[in-house]
Amino acid sequence: MTNAMLKLDNRGVLRLKGAESLSFLQGLVTNDVKQAQAGKAVYAAMLTPQGKFMFDMIVFADGDDLLLDVEAARKPDLMRRLMMYKLRADVEITDETGLFVFASFKEPQIDAVFAVDPRHPDLGWRVIAAENAASATLDATDYEIARLKLGVPDGSRDMIPEKYFWLETAAEKLNGVSFSKGCYVGQELTARMKHRTTLKKMLVPVKVSGLAPEAGTMITSEDGKTAGEIRTSAGEFALAYLRLEYAETPLACGGSQVRLI
Repeated sequence: MTNAMLKLDNRGVLRLKGAESLSFLQGLVTNDVKQAQAGKAVYAAMLTPQGKFMFDMIVFADGDDLLLDVEAARKPDLMRRLMMYKLRADVEITDETGLFVFASFKEPQIDAVFAVDPRHPDLGWRVIAAENAASATLDATDYEIARLKLGVPDGSRDMIPEKYFWLETAAEKLNGVSFSKGCYVGQELTARMKHRTTLKKMLVPVKVSGLAPEAGTMITSEDGKTAGEIRTSAGEFALAYLRLEYAETPLACGGSQVRLI
C-alpha cells in the first residue's frame, strides 16, 4: 500500500528525553501534554506572560520521550527558550535532524510515530518519520486548501509572534488549550480572556472572489474601514485576522469580495 504523504519542509522535530520531560513541558505550554500517548498527539503553544503566541507545537509520545513537531526556521529560538526554563530539570533537549514531519489524509502504513492531527480530524494524519518514508507524494496545494478551509493556522505564517493572543488564533476550537490543566506561562490572562472578555479579533477561514491576495493585504468594510488582513492563502481560500464586528458584513480585499467560510 502506498503512503501518499506531504513532507512539511517548514516543520522540524525536537526530542525531550529524561525523567522530568513531561512535567517540564506541562508547566510551559497551553495544553495538557499528559494526554499525549501512542496514536494521540496534543496541540499546544508557548506564550508570552501576556498570553500572546510565541511558538506552537504538536506533541507526540515516543516511548518515554516526547517529540515536538515545531517550526523549522524558529527551532533554534524555541530551543533557547526551553533551555532558559530547564534549569536543573532532568530533561535533555535535542534537535532531531534525521526526523521529518509529514501530513497524510490516510493512516500511514509505515513504521513511524503518527496520530490524527489534533487540531482537526479532517486534516488527516500527522507523521514523524525518516526522510524516505513517503512512497507517494500528497499534493501540496490540496493539503494547503484543506488546511485553510478548516481555519487551521500554520505557525508564524499565520500567527504573528507576540502580537496575537492565543485565543485569537482559534486555539480553543482547534483543541490547543486546556482550562483545567493548571499553571503555565500566560495562563492567567488566557483564562481571563476565556471567562471575562468577548474576543474582538480572530483568525478565520475566508473565501475570496478570484485569487486571494498576498499575506498582509488589508480587508476593508463597505464603508472603507479596516476590518482585518489576509494571512496565508491558496487559490481562492485564505486565513484572515478579522475584527469580528465585521464578520456578517460585506468585505473586500484587493478589489475582490471576501466572505467567511
